[in-house]
Amino acid sequence: MLPGAASPSVTEAVPEIRPGVLAGYLGRDLPDSLKLLPAPPKEGSAAFRNDQAVSRASQKLRGTARDVLAASDAELGFPHVAGAFSCALGVPVSQDQSPRLYRLLRRTLTDAGLATYAAKDHYRRTRPFVFYKEGTCAPKDEAALRNDGSFPSGHTSIGWTWALVLTQVAPDRTDALLARGRAFGESRLVCNAHWQSDVLAGRTIASATFARLQSDTAFQADVAAAAREVQSLRAGGDAPSSDCAAEAAALAMPIEGVQ
Repeated sequence: MLPGAASPSVTEAVPEIRPGVLAGYLGRDLPDSLKLLPAPPKEGSAAFRNDQAVSRASQKLRGTARDVLAASDAELGFPHVAGAFSCALGVPVSQDQSPRLYRLLRRTLTDAGLATYAAKDHYRRTRPFVFYKEGTCAPKDEAALRNDGSFPSGHTSIGWTWALVLTQVAPDRTDALLARGRAFGESRLVCNAHWQSDVLAGRTIASATFARLQSDTAFQADVAAAAREVQSLRAGGDAPSSDCAAEAAALAMPIEGVQ
């Protein structure tokens, strides 16, 4: 967008890179996860033994309310995932009520997710459910996950990017948003889909993605528009449709050894 130009209308179309997935803001100008991250821990190393300890501790939460939330966090499809941060944000998030915020989440999902693939495809790390010959919280995804590298965690990169972006939309909700962003990534431990080092690396790539987004004018315009939508929803007394008390109870269940 040229300096002085009007913010793009929400009715302006954003192309899809595949059905249901909007193009991101960054295009090919993504952080290079292979350059930014160290290699994942080798089997038998002290770091890998720590990954194993956290993995086994996280599986004690299967069948609990935390597991139910983890399974919900695993589903990245819209409109479902649009509500993942609604309790932390304090307002409902939907295409009808907050279209610019909804688009902001869809586009940053693409940037944050794709930014992990240089390292994912290079290391092709085995996921914990494959290593232990177990299942995950999302059985329908397991076939695809077996062939998708574990390091770094794409879900974590997306969730932490969203948390950082939303702190710009609603700065007064920063603590709640960052706590939810951290938990969104840690849901991958409970799901048995990632090791802890995958999750930590995902946050690094999210931070790099967020930094890169700061110089994109279309992103900044959508952040400003999303902030106005949130303010309007608050003024109208609109509350999240999610069960925020149940979410809080699930998030209060700690995973032993998580850093």
